[in-house]
This record gives sequence, structure tokens and C-alpha cells, in this order.
Amino acid sequence: MDRRQQRRAGGTVAAMGILLGLGTGATGCSSSGAAAEDVKGGGDPVSTLHRAADALREAGTSKAGTSMEMATGGTRVTIRGRGVYDYRHRLGRLTVVLPEDPAGTSEHRPITELLAPGALYLKNRGAGVPADKWVRVDTATLSDGNLVTGGATDPYAAAEVLRGTREATFVGRTEVGGTAVRHYRGTADLTRAARYAAPGTRESLAAAAKGFATARVPFDAYLDDEGRLRKLRQRFSFVNGHQKATVAVASTMLLYDFGIPADVRLPAPGDIYAGRIAGDDSAGGAGNRPEH
Repeated sequence: MDRRQQRRAGGTVAAMGILLGLGTGATGCSSSGAAAEDVKGGGDPVSTLHRAADALREAGTSKAGTSMEMATGGTRVTIRGRGVYDYRHRLGRLTVVLPEDPAGTSEHRPITELLAPGALYLKNRGAGVPADKWVRVDTATLSDGNLVTGGATDPYAAAEVLRGTREATFVGRTEVGGTAVRHYRGTADLTRAARYAAPGTRESLAAAAKGFATARVPFDAYLDDEGRLRKLRQRFSFVNGHQKATVAVASTMLLYDFGIPADVRLPAPGDIYAGRIAGDDSAGGAGNRPEH
């Protein structure tokens, strides 16, 4: 890869938002055969998807794997995360791994993210932040509501997006990780999702509805027989604040091992970094500055 391609790849990572650069700035339908099977097991597709977040709250906790892919300017970048989530308290902990450099080695330490209603905490944020400090970001100030910024979509927020489902079809039965699931395909509306989401998530989704290039979110959702999400792939579209180009992002999460212990503790006030982050002046936007 030549220097121009390396610069393009580096810009792609920044555009993905892991460095917080994004702060600037119904009835279902289905084929007759599939519908008949779905009515027996899962009911109306739209209503079933509206209840997906509630099913996760009832499940309590799970492990989570995330993958975020972005393609722009001929470059494709994938950021991966893994951790646990407590749906009743809406708290999660993920370890997010940035892409390798062109030589095949990682230039960045994994970033630890804590997810909470209305807030995102990051450790190993870099850019002059002390190694023992966290950066706190108010997700309602982010133009994407933190559906993209952290490099991993908050699992509960992703489920809340499905409250905005306007149309959906039952595709059929399949398996995810050895578990029998029902596959649904549809489109959600972020404005509608924000209207019915829980406080904390509501404000973030409202920001995303305004900040994304479109409030429509195409998705593929895979639910088990208890209505719990096992896999969810959502496609977002935002405008790169630096290049003014529309960028497509595909966010995929896998949820498994429901009911496992998930003790997520947020940082103490003294552990949150209160200084400026290097590069903020060039990036701009409230989302690039920690709260004091």
C-alpha cells in the first residue's frame, strides 16, 4: 500500500468515529408461506421486533460480540468488539480492537468501552489521555447517538432501534451459533424508535435521527424462540464531516450465553479525564471533548 492509500485508510478509521470525530457536526408484509409459519411461532413480524428490547431485559444479561464495517473511497475497515451486557441496568463493557495497519500489525492498544444510558466511557483513548483515566462522552451530543462513534453499537440501543420497525418480513428459520432462530428482514425508522425508547437511549436515537444521512435503518434480525436477539445486522448512513461524502456502515452484533454474570461498574468521578484531548481543535464538536 503506498502513502496515499495509507493516508486514506487512516482517514477512514477516523471517519468511523472511534476517535470521536462524528461529534461535529406499520404493518408487516411477508410471503404467504412464511407468514403462516411465523404466526404459529413468532406472531406478526413488526410486533415481534417491537418487543425485541423487552425480551433482552427479561433475559437479564449476555455476552456480546460486535463488528462494524465501513466502506468509503475504495477502503474497507472493520472494528471488532467483545464483552458483556446487563440489559436490566443497561450497562455494558466491551473491548474494542482497531484494524491492523497495512503491514499487518496493530498500531493501537485495544480500547475498553463502558456503555451506560446516555453515556460512553473510553479507556486507552489515546491522544494525550493518561493511561489510568477514562474519557466520558454524552451520547446525546453525538450526531450519530453513539450508534457508530464508539466503533461498536450499544447492544440495547441496537435493540431499541427495532422499536421503530415500520415494515418487516419473516425470511425463514435458520441457526445462529447452534441455536434455532427466526430470520426477519425489514426497515426501522430512528425517529419512531426514539419516540418509544427508554430514557437515555431516547435522546441518543433522536440525535441519530437528525444526524444521519437518513433516519431509515435496514436490518436483518435473528430471534430465538423466546424472542431474544441472537444476531442483528443494521446498516447506517452518515455524512463524513471532513469529506462531505455519504458513508455506509454495517454494524453486526452477536448475543449469546444469556444469564451469565455481568458486573459492570462505571468509573469514579476522580478517574474521569477532565483535560483537553489532543486533536480536538481540528476535529471540532462537543463529542470530542470530555465532560468536566
